[in-house]
Order: sequence, then C-alpha cells, then structure tokens
Amino acid sequence: MDFPQIDPVALQLGPLAIRWYALAYIAGIVLGWQLARRLVEAPPPAGTKAQVDDYVTWATLGIILGGRLGYVLFYRPGHYVTAPWEALMVWQGGMAFHGGALGVIVATLWFCHRQKLNPLAFGDRVAVVVPIGLFFGRVANFINGELWGRPAEVPWAMVFPADPEQLPRHPSQLYQAALEGVALFALMLVLWRCTRLRERPGALTGALIAGYGTARIIGEFFRQPDAHLGFLWAGATMGQVLSVPMVAVGTWLLLRGRRA
Repeated sequence: MDFPQIDPVALQLGPLAIRWYALAYIAGIVLGWQLARRLVEAPPPAGTKAQVDDYVTWATLGIILGGRLGYVLFYRPGHYVTAPWEALMVWQGGMAFHGGALGVIVATLWFCHRQKLNPLAFGDRVAVVVPIGLFFGRVANFINGELWGRPAEVPWAMVFPADPEQLPRHPSQLYQAALEGVALFALMLVLWRCTRLRERPGALTGALIAGYGTARIIGEFFRQPDAHLGFLWAGATMGQVLSVPMVAVGTWLLLRGRRA
C-alpha cells in the first residue's frame, strides 16, 4: 500500500507551526481529563472533579519532562553525554513512554500527598483514561512516518518516505495504536464496570501497567528497533526490555489489590 502523505504540520500560522504530534498530546490530555472528571466521584469516590482539574497540570508536566528524560536516559545516553544541551531541544523530537509513565507516577504521588488523597485509588481513575493518549500518540507517529515496522510481505505493508532502505514494512504504529490504545481502553472500561475492582485500590492501576507492558512487548515484534540501539539480548528490543518490569509490577499491584 502507498503511505498516505500527510503533512506533519496541521496548521501554519505565519512562523508558528502547529503539528499533528502536538495536537495528539492535547487531544489525549483533554479527553482523558474530561473522562477522569466523571470517574473520580463514582463510588467509591477517590477525589473531586476540582482536584482532577488541578491534577491535569501536574500530569502534563510529568508526561513531558518524564518522557523527554526517559528518552535521554534509556535510548540515547551516549549522545547526550557529549551534547547535554540538546536534551532541552524537545522540538527536535525524542519522547519515551516509559519515561513519561514514570513522570506521571511521580506527579501523581506528589499531588496526592499534597491533597491527602489515596494515590492508588486516585491512580486507578487515571489508569482508565491513559490509553486514550496512547492511541493518539501512535496515530501521530504514523502521520509523521516515524517508528515504522520491520520489513514485511503482507498486502498492507508500506514504504515510509524517511526509511533509508525504502523497504515495504509493517505499519506497526497502527498495530500499537490498536493494541495500546483501542484494545487496552476497552479492557480498562470493562474492568472499571466491576465494582469490586474499584473497591480495591491499585487493582486497576496494576491492570493498566501489566496490560500496557504486554501490548508493548507484542507490538515490538513488528516494530523496527531504533537504528542506534538495534536488537539487544536474545533479539529483544529496548521497548521489550523496559516493558518486562511493567508486567511484573502491574501483576503484583493487581494481586495486591485483590488481597486488599
């Protein structure tokens, strides 16, 4: 299939370029925010709508700062040791979900401490809406023609313009949007409807963390690893290596919630 040539710049206002990638972040945060406002006061309540409104700023900072720091530390530490000032050049790209997740966790813990909220119960509400942002982020990756898949012979394989080898490849960004976004969101909504799980702080958070880790490990089998990293131990990618602890921690939280 031909790769759909979509301009990564959604709107140009003089010198100001509004990119689809930025709009994806905004859409994920705004939609997640609105849904979280509805979930937070559902029984048993974990906070108020006003507190969710305040939390959005904390979460946004956690996503951006954690995502950038995670990319610097996990994916290109050697490069930024020699040019540390480039770590601040976020407009050049380079964000890591695992870093963003850690950033949001830190922001949530600090926010709940200040607001005297149960961080696991509040985090369960946040966990339900996280896949919304993951979906839009992966779609933006596809529009940008980045993070493409491995060479493939399937009928829907695509040649990405920025690919130096110009080989037909899996549109793995769309696979990951379906797994990490659509499928994980559907799973979280199903689990949310179970009142017993909502009454066990940390259970939904654990389900999200383990679910994302599993979806990411599967998706990485179709995604081309970063050129400067390649394959790691036993053919694993960096994304898979970072996701294994997520599955373990998420499973522990889920079991802990059941005991609680």
